[in-house]
Amino acid sequence: MKSVHIAKYVPVHLIKYVPVHLTWFAMPSRLLRRTCLGLGVLLLAITLTSCSEQALDRQNPDVGLFVRQLKAGNYTASSGDALTLMPAFTEDDIDELLDYAEDLSPIPSFPLAAVSYSAGGPLRLGECILWIVETIRLGQNASMGCKMVHTDAQDYTGIYFLSDEEVVDAAAHYRQWWQSHQLSAATPDILPDTPLAGTDYMWW
Repeated sequence: MKSVHIAKYVPVHLIKYVPVHLTWFAMPSRLLRRTCLGLGVLLLAITLTSCSEQALDRQNPDVGLFVRQLKAGNYTASSGDALTLMPAFTEDDIDELLDYAEDLSPIPSFPLAAVSYSAGGPLRLGECILWIVETIRLGQNASMGCKMVHTDAQDYTGIYFLSDEEVVDAAAHYRQWWQSHQLSAATPDILPDTPLAGTDYMWW
């Protein structure tokens, strides 16, 4: 659209009475585009800042937000030290948690003491999610570390940790266990079998 210079058609002493919304038409098109672009960038920055600063409610945690924060490496809790505080997930969250069980994305940290995962390479999101599910099942921490090991492990070192394929296989066993649980009247803490029964995997 070609710019219209209102000043050419309106006497100077009447310019101040021109409706404000008409001043947009008097603005050169290049300047108008730059102004709109600047406003768009500003709104986007505000939105991203708000999202990155959102804290997880530990007592009523949102699984999706927790996963996004883990992947971004900026997990924050609404109170306390997030690095040592695990969100209070419950059995009601297991369905959604298992949606991420096969996601092997590396994450920089997890809400356990760093010594619990300092060996054996980067953390895998799905394996940490399975740790949460096992913790819900047991009613206490699944293990000191958030990595599974083979049942013949002599210690908690990398040579006994699971491969990516084995983590995916473990996730399938957890999913089968949960489906069986949903079809029964039993509760997780009294199920006679464990998700890893019949496998070569265990929590250390």
